[in-house]
Amino acid sequence: MSELRIETWSMPAADLGPEDPLPPLRGEGIFLDLGSIPGIPPEKLKTWAEGHPSNILPYSLQDRFTRQRRPRDFQVAVLENELLRATFLLQLGGRLWSLLHKPSGRELLDVNPVFQPANLGLRNAWFSGGVEWNIGTYGHSVFTCSPLFAGRVEGPDGTPILRLYEWERIRQVPFQMDAYLPDRSPVLFLRVRIVNPHRLPVPMYWWSNIAVPETPDTRVLAPADSTYRFDYRQFDAISLPIAEGIDVTYPANRARAGDLFFHIPEGRRPWISALDGEGKGLVHVSTERMRGRKFFCWGMGHGGRHWQEFLSEPGHTYIEVQAGLAETQMEYLFMPAQTEWSWLEGYGLMEAVPDIVHGTDWRRAWQSIEDRLEQLIPRAAFDAEFERGAEWADRPPVELFQRGSGWGALERLRREAAGEPPFCSAGLVFDDPSLGEAQSPWLSLLHEGSFPAPDPDGEPQGFMVQAEWHRLLEEAVQAGRGANWLAWLHLGVMRYHAGDRQAARQAWERSLRLADTPWARRNLAVLAREDGRFDEAVELYISACRMRPSLLPLAVECGRTLIEAGRPEEWLELLAGLPQSIRAVGRICLLEAQAALAVGDFERVERIFAGRPVVDDMREGEKSLSDLWFEFHERRLSARENIPLDDALRARVRREFPVPREFDFRMHVE
Repeated sequence: MSELRIETWSMPAADLGPEDPLPPLRGEGIFLDLGSIPGIPPEKLKTWAEGHPSNILPYSLQDRFTRQRRPRDFQVAVLENELLRATFLLQLGGRLWSLLHKPSGRELLDVNPVFQPANLGLRNAWFSGGVEWNIGTYGHSVFTCSPLFAGRVEGPDGTPILRLYEWERIRQVPFQMDAYLPDRSPVLFLRVRIVNPHRLPVPMYWWSNIAVPETPDTRVLAPADSTYRFDYRQFDAISLPIAEGIDVTYPANRARAGDLFFHIPEGRRPWISALDGEGKGLVHVSTERMRGRKFFCWGMGHGGRHWQEFLSEPGHTYIEVQAGLAETQMEYLFMPAQTEWSWLEGYGLMEAVPDIVHGTDWRRAWQSIEDRLEQLIPRAAFDAEFERGAEWADRPPVELFQRGSGWGALERLRREAAGEPPFCSAGLVFDDPSLGEAQSPWLSLLHEGSFPAPDPDGEPQGFMVQAEWHRLLEEAVQAGRGANWLAWLHLGVMRYHAGDRQAARQAWERSLRLADTPWARRNLAVLAREDGRFDEAVELYISACRMRPSLLPLAVECGRTLIEAGRPEEWLELLAGLPQSIRAVGRICLLEAQAALAVGDFERVERIFAGRPVVDDMREGEKSLSDLWFEFHERRLSARENIPLDDALRARVRREFPVPREFDFRMHVE
């Protein structure tokens, strides 16, 4: 009997902390030079570059988490039938956290024993485990560490359906996921729908990232004979399964972290599976719109092993098998105006013949999985199930378990006021109770025509860059309605995002004249730094930091800028006046060590390393700790022995001073 219920899931959890009040004006960029990559068609490269936004506005960063964990109860939704039990973390992006095959007692997903954010997501905070739903933009979902709307929908036959949905603000599209488990179904179904309500195409992106256990004999299979390979240095095309003498379909054979994007031929059923030595594990299948399949592993190097522990606990390892709309994860598909895209995903237990799955005949190995998949859930039946889902796609929830953000409700109200059609069907309820403090000033602008001005000491929130709101705010301040420091601050963010940097500067300078805040000073510092006016940037950052010495993100930006500007002494001087709670943070310790090395204070660097600092927000692909380790030993030896700092010395340091495990986050090592 299929059922849906609300429970709690307990695990040690780090504190996510408040959102960053500094608007993320600068983006992270893309790992690769997209000018020309051998073997990648130019039209594919074009979508990589054209679809990628310059930053994640209007979202704020989630960058004030810690690594101190304590027991915490999370609200979860549980779907269950006779064969499967699926558990969803409603407060954390609706992530499918566990999928248990009840007859065998086998867990099909990687269930992380802890909640530990790290800096791998679009908004910084990201955590590993389960199945993450990624919409809109390359680089994990903006909703990874945020609640979604969650409710119960009743199917025509009474089957309970868990509906997860939100309004995505970068692409300005609604999306919904309907998860359900029919009676005795061996497969969990997830029906996804995205709607483009606009009169223009939008770049679209979706990947379902599925974490599964990594074992010494795990093999990843998909119906493909070739793949694109990406190892965070280069992107190339290779044949499967052997490349450079190793079978790359086994994570245990992969020295470096990296991806494989399988080339699944048109017309072939898209699926991917990760199976252990007994031929058992998870299989993921979808209807044809979801063409892409990917295999990611951290690699067997010291850095990859350390990342696994950093995201969880010692000894806990995982890999990811993923499914997306495009063939690779860097590219975007352009979604036509006023259309909807839907597809069906299936998750279940695959049991295959071990000798065939792990045999040397690659085509026979994956063909055996495809044959078993046809027995588990025939393609015709799966396609019919997708069509059946249209019957309830527009049904509203009969019960809401949880509300997401208030931005969808705000957009609904704006459209009603402007006489525009709704952006979604009645199946998605963005109601007034979801509105909160972040939406409050925008409601005032909409209904009263002016923007309220709170105390300048409060942290700004609720950034907005949507063109319609930009126009409303411009009209209000030009007419003198609510033309206060906060209105001009927000207007500067809007102008910056629209590409008008000079007008953004004027807005922030106007805000600063109305109220001397660290917020306007910091934004002006970003502009100055981008323009190469480092002296101006430094002065603005220092003054902003002294006004708000306890704001960690501001201190980090300030330290980085002073070091980049060649003024490490001033950073060390400023650092002495910051609160001890800020000075003790691992990222600040790293910046202190970098500045100390720049001024030749080897003892201070050595003391910092001896304290074993932990950089909570270490970025995926970042090598700052290992680079600092090597540079410290190179410069110290060069000074101590009066020898040149050349390639010979660098090679010696790498032999005699290997990077300690706790400082090694390198994704690959030559």
